[in-house]
Amino acid sequence: MKEITFLKQNAEKWEEYEKVLDQSKTAHPAKLTEMFIELTDDLSYANTNYQKSNTNLYVNGIASRVHHLVYKNKKESGNRFVTFYVKELPLLFASYHKQLLYAFIVTAIATVVGVLSQIYDDSFVRLILSDEYVDATIQRIKSGNPLGVYGEGNQFLMFVYITKNNILVAFTAFIFGLCTAFGTSFFLAYNGIMLGCFFTLFYQQNVLDKALKVVWIHGTLEISAIVIAGCAGFVLGNSFIFPATHTRMRSFMRGGKDGLKIVIGLVPVFIMAGFLESFVTRYTEMHIALSLFIIGVSLAFIVGYFILLPIYLNKKHQPNYD
Repeated sequence: MKEITFLKQNAEKWEEYEKVLDQSKTAHPAKLTEMFIELTDDLSYANTNYQKSNTNLYVNGIASRVHHLVYKNKKESGNRFVTFYVKELPLLFASYHKQLLYAFIVTAIATVVGVLSQIYDDSFVRLILSDEYVDATIQRIKSGNPLGVYGEGNQFLMFVYITKNNILVAFTAFIFGLCTAFGTSFFLAYNGIMLGCFFTLFYQQNVLDKALKVVWIHGTLEISAIVIAGCAGFVLGNSFIFPATHTRMRSFMRGGKDGLKIVIGLVPVFIMAGFLESFVTRYTEMHIALSLFIIGVSLAFIVGYFILLPIYLNKKHQPNYD
């Protein structure tokens, strides 16, 4: 049978299955079992006859979703919050590592642009961070306390303000996806340039080593989370530009739902980053070993939870059709 004929014969059935999967209420176990059996047969045929085709990938994607629901129904956790963070979010994220890579690349390139721009024009940082901020920073450096800003103000109020602001930044990166991936790319590029010229200013003032060991105490989580929020923006932006086999509206709704889950999932990360910035970073003279320990643990968490765990869970829950 030609692939186009196979596709026409089953397209309506597969679309109906996707509607069932997109419902907020989980389908009846008997219905899921029936879908799973049908899709197993379809995928087996596609694997045999159209192994490297888009049809095969599409059917495999639906079958994986059904398999996940079947597995989920067998071992449903009583705590929705725990289930979301332990299984649902990592499994969702496994589908979007490519978008995460794009977000990282955009931010990294923009950071380099910020570094080079500040090196070739030492007034560039004033355009990005404002004259008031730069003058205050230089004054602190001259007084021997370059990062004294972190020790100023009430710790709790600082925590609330920083956490609220970071969460707002994450949602902004996501919403910019409505302007397609270019919108989120612009947002990430601006933040990357800001990051690059910020550290270059400290380099030019001969206090880069101190800035690195202090700022990254909270910055490891904060900057990583902003990049991940950019990934959510790409998910949203690509959803209606590249709908694949779905209608543009259905693809947009799915992308918005998945992207929103990713951003909401970042809230605890921003809370921890805000806590570190408000209550820990202010100790700018802490021993380098303690600083590196906090940075290392933060980096290990980001890589482990958002990269390694999704890969592991995806392989563990991937159905075997051999």
